[in-house]
Amino acid sequence: MAIHRRDFLSNSALLAASTAFLGSGSQLLADHHESHGEGGKSIKPLFEISLAEWSLHTALRANEFTNLDFPRITKEEFSISAVEYVNQFFKDKAKDADYLKELDTRCKDNGVKSVLIMVDGEGNLGEPAENKRRAAVENHFKWVEAAKTLGCHSIRVNARSQGSFTDQLNLAADGLRQLCEFADDHEINVIVENHGGLSSNGAWLAAVMELTDHPRVGTLPDFGNFWITRPNAKKNITGEQYDRYKGVAQLMPYAKGVSAKSHDFDNKGNETATEYNRMLGLVTGWGYDGYIGIEYEGKKLGEFEGIKATKKLLERVRDDLTGHHHH
Repeated sequence: MAIHRRDFLSNSALLAASTAFLGSGSQLLADHHESHGEGGKSIKPLFEISLAEWSLHTALRANEFTNLDFPRITKEEFSISAVEYVNQFFKDKAKDADYLKELDTRCKDNGVKSVLIMVDGEGNLGEPAENKRRAAVENHFKWVEAAKTLGCHSIRVNARSQGSFTDQLNLAADGLRQLCEFADDHEINVIVENHGGLSSNGAWLAAVMELTDHPRVGTLPDFGNFWITRPNAKKNITGEQYDRYKGVAQLMPYAKGVSAKSHDFDNKGNETATEYNRMLGLVTGWGYDGYIGIEYEGKKLGEFEGIKATKKLLERVRDDLTGHHHH
């Protein structure tokens, strides 16, 4: 469900009023989540789990399998029924009708839903020069059409820009609005991830959403990715990191997708950088009940093991939160 702008201020005030509320999985907003069947069993889970293709980037780059195999592997190896594509793994296929039809068939054969396409390398929607900005917008059109063909609800784009905070705000909103106007004809959303630079500043990206002011625009909050500038020991740069809980809280009112970033796990199976209980409490507290995409980027566990560990953690926390919601 989308949180409407008119509700945003009251919700923000509510969040600000109580940090305990933030940590608790927000019982106040949670009660409407689930309809009950007989015997009080939940019909609809608190959220669904999808697999982001980037979790398998090492195997894909090594040609162990291809993007066409991604739906089958998602189902067979992980028992996950929804996929989030990364365009670089089929970058010359956006307009290839036969290829997209085959990919869609593979999804249907495996009972897998296509959720979104993460689009990189097509130019920055916040380019300062107007002609370059327009070119970037138009470069994304083919991915909007491909997303529609595959039955996705969104494409994920980058809002990178240059200049002052305000300049970048205006430029990104302009590029996004232009793309949304095209995407609206195809019933596809254009969503922005916190993905470095000012896009990792929750307040900036929320302001971009407000300024874009289009029903098709939204966010894809990622639990990690909050480095505004990365640390660099050689250059003696400590780096600037935005608080991930604050950032996700600021992005959730506009969320049309969520990425569960994971790197490492402790011996209890908890992710070491993100408190999943707290983060998922925050996500579901906003009334979000769509797909949460597993984006494993760790080095210690192999890709398959890392995906499985993330799935297990998401399921465990979902069970905990579902229990909370029904005291």
